[in-house]
Amino acid sequence: MSNALLRHFLAALAYRTQKALRGAPESFADFRVAPGVRTPRELLRHMTSVLGYSRTFLIGGEYTAEKLADLPAEIVRFHEVLEDIGARLASGATFPSAEAILQGPFSDAMTHAGQLAMLRRLHGSPVPPENFVMADIHADNLGPDQPEPRAFGRRDGKWDPRGVVDGRDD
Repeated sequence: MSNALLRHFLAALAYRTQKALRGAPESFADFRVAPGVRTPRELLRHMTSVLGYSRTFLIGGEYTAEKLADLPAEIVRFHEVLEDIGARLASGATFPSAEAILQGPFSDAMTHAGQLAMLRRLHGSPVPPENFVMADIHADNLGPDQPEPRAFGRRDGKWDPRGVVDGRDD
């Protein structure tokens, strides 16, 4: 597996995470859907933690994502870790097993990006659907400034924030 492909995966993670967080009400950060379920801020910290763990395979040591003051600070740190891993991969660093990193911490983080999007809907501020094949995702953009969607998921280009219409959301 190439470093370029891993970097692109990280860019997709950055894009999808920002899509789930962009425009969220301030109250979203600490929204707890049920006891024992992570809040969005806790999810993002966990995502940073699993990515920090993956980085230890490149640089050694250990990684602990200490709790930060608020969601904006968590967002900054999340993207700093993504950018650091991406820069190391771009400079030729390799994981002992890229496949294991992809199936483990990278996929774990992507799963949580989807959970953030689901929590937005449960919070009452859903994220618009999108055709991610058309998304403007580039391996050199791992920061928080991600582009707006190019194409909505619906064929007619419209989005109904009330959710699925007639059993379909495409």
